[in-house]
Amino acid sequence: MHRIRTALIVIALNNLLLALGFRLWQSIFNNFAVEELGVRADQIGLIQAIREVPGLVGFLVGVLALFLTEMRIAGLSMVLMGAGIFLTAAAHDLMGLVGATLVMSVGFHFFYTSNASAVLLTVGQDKSPKVLGQLNSLGALAAVLGTLLIFGTLDAWGYRTLFRVGGAVVVIGGLALLPFDRQPVRAERTSRRPPLRRRYWLYYALQFLMGSRRHIFTTFAVFLLVREYHVTAQTITLLFLLNNLIGTYFHQAFGKIVARFGERRVLTVNFVLLTLVFLGYALIPTLGALESPTFEVPRVSIGEWVLFPALPATPGLLILLGLFVTDHILFGFSIALHSYFQKIALGPDEITPNISLGQTINHIAAVIVPVVGGIVWEAVGAQYTFLAGVAIALLSLALTLHMRTPRHA
Repeated sequence: MHRIRTALIVIALNNLLLALGFRLWQSIFNNFAVEELGVRADQIGLIQAIREVPGLVGFLVGVLALFLTEMRIAGLSMVLMGAGIFLTAAAHDLMGLVGATLVMSVGFHFFYTSNASAVLLTVGQDKSPKVLGQLNSLGALAAVLGTLLIFGTLDAWGYRTLFRVGGAVVVIGGLALLPFDRQPVRAERTSRRPPLRRRYWLYYALQFLMGSRRHIFTTFAVFLLVREYHVTAQTITLLFLLNNLIGTYFHQAFGKIVARFGERRVLTVNFVLLTLVFLGYALIPTLGALESPTFEVPRVSIGEWVLFPALPATPGLLILLGLFVTDHILFGFSIALHSYFQKIALGPDEITPNISLGQTINHIAAVIVPVVGGIVWEAVGAQYTFLAGVAIALLSLALTLHMRTPRHA
């Protein structure tokens, strides 16, 4: 029991570092790319596609797990992610930005898979949704700290210094935790080949669709707000702050909800609401009635410290900002897919290779979607990119209705 508690503490601290570094990177990346490097929609799509390439080789985590524990893989991945964030500050052209993003992404994706596998191996089926939810809540709390750091320092430091500081914190924290990543449970495996089985087809299909859904929204929702509505970096950061403040409570609740109602019911509600979110992003920018009246949301400041700058807004923009927060909340339900696989897995030895294989499948779509979405955006308009998201959400809903687990057969 003591070893399990120690392992969970280390896992929690690693999750805190991941959320702190990634949220800082995510909050200011689009503004940095647009304002300092002049990146276009098709180029941002290309960058995000390249960012997902490491996810295509996520199955290598299953191979690495033959030699290293999942917790050790997660710790080393954390250090690599921090290095990538740090290197973003040195980018002065598109190629430099792509290179730094790729380094960050290798660490992020390898951490994500190995960390999830470590949790599923350490705790039982009844506890895993709650533990995953608690870890997401801790991550949200760390992301709040990262957001406050942006608010307090962006004007004084600028984008590049923030990338350097955030990256250094993640690297140093990751290195400090490496000596303590002793994993209490490790599945015995003899084969390097992931056990691809027909039994897991629904898990693989939903991973593919979730990769598509996630990257339509994460790539182009923020880009729409920045380019079409001229939303500032501080406002984007405030949105992430609100997301994470909500997440500190709701992610824990999500774990309890999944444990109580089952994966099928939870994901069904999730995809219904997600369909409405995508419809909103597709249609609201085209509705002239929502373009007026224009008014200004007043700034919030303490002395000379501006917490929130004045924001020129329309009813349409305010609705889009609300849908942005809603999408982030809904993404917390993705823990249901991990707990679903834990219940249908034939044995502990199949968890890590299939979780890593699931990430690879997830990122087959994730590599394609940003590029295609950016081309569609530039060719025929942003609404068609988000209408594709509607179709993906509806297909995911249809597949979820076929979901069965031993508990909810």
